[in-house]
Amino acid sequence: MLRGNRQRKVVMMLATALLALTMSTSGVIAAGSKEGPSTRVIDGELYVKASLVPDVIKKVSPSVVAIIGKPADEKNASRFALSHGTGVFVKSDGWIVTNAHVVQDMERIVVVTSDGKEYTGTRKQIDPASDLALVKINAKGFKPAKLAAAPLKVEVGETVIAIGTPVSFSLRNTATVGVISGMNRSVSSDYNLLQTDAAINPGNSGGPLVNLKGEVVGINSMKFVDVDIDSMGFAIPADTVRYVLDHFDKYGKVKRASLGLELEESWSAVVGLPTEEPMTVLEAASPNARKVGISAGDQLYSVNGKQVSTNVELNELLKAFLPGQTVNVTLLSDGDLVTRKLVLSEYSGH
Repeated sequence: MLRGNRQRKVVMMLATALLALTMSTSGVIAAGSKEGPSTRVIDGELYVKASLVPDVIKKVSPSVVAIIGKPADEKNASRFALSHGTGVFVKSDGWIVTNAHVVQDMERIVVVTSDGKEYTGTRKQIDPASDLALVKINAKGFKPAKLAAAPLKVEVGETVIAIGTPVSFSLRNTATVGVISGMNRSVSSDYNLLQTDAAINPGNSGGPLVNLKGEVVGINSMKFVDVDIDSMGFAIPADTVRYVLDHFDKYGKVKRASLGLELEESWSAVVGLPTEEPMTVLEAASPNARKVGISAGDQLYSVNGKQVSTNVELNELLKAFLPGQTVNVTLLSDGDLVTRKLVLSEYSGH
């Protein structure tokens, strides 16, 4: 028979176990509790992570739209000759971010919101280098999604949710769940991408990849497709999205800085091996580069003291600069390691 302090300890242990069971089934813990490994604070309330997915989907779905392109000539075109994708509101007055490849060839854009209402969309800005674009509808009162803060803080294994319009337009606002599979991936892209195993199918492009706080950590962009490949999707990170949207807002386009050099990556970099090998200058394409004596055959080691071995690393670094600003470039030229002050040119590719 239990007596005194020992009895009270057993009662407390049973009460604690009952409280833990209640938390795991109800999902919500007392407001003001601290966030922990298995919990997350949202709007001042602490949630058990296992219960977060439906809450996040409900929170973010009103910000997600389906985008479809109708044929320019419906009489002579097949009624099924349609292209479609996904977008997400970034402003309450009808501004939508999506992928450039979703809307760049659309002639008649129709946007369908999560409540089934249709709006005519207008392509406003497009940036193929980042694969991002802005579409506008003439309406207000929408719920914009919240972009994750920059610099983006995610980790491999973190739960994420993709929301979009896969395969068929009738499947809009489909949600799939997975994890961040990898970061800083460069896969046929000018910038780093996030890798995820959340199912991303044709039509998901342009939709949000969100964390358990309901923040957009990326815009779904592409996937590897092959009979031997499973669950390899990629998203444009939120900090690149912020960079592009800020430039759209300030300049109407992305004023992308460039060294004005045509560069070749090392063999190790091309095949994806870790490397510190420099890139080789194939051509000094800009007058600014030629003016400071950079020529074909020089090897580029660093920009402003930061080592760069791939074009993606260089592009990520140059997001912090504008054309006309000056950087220090360190190169191996005629056997000597030299540093030149180079005025950045405006990128003219794509």
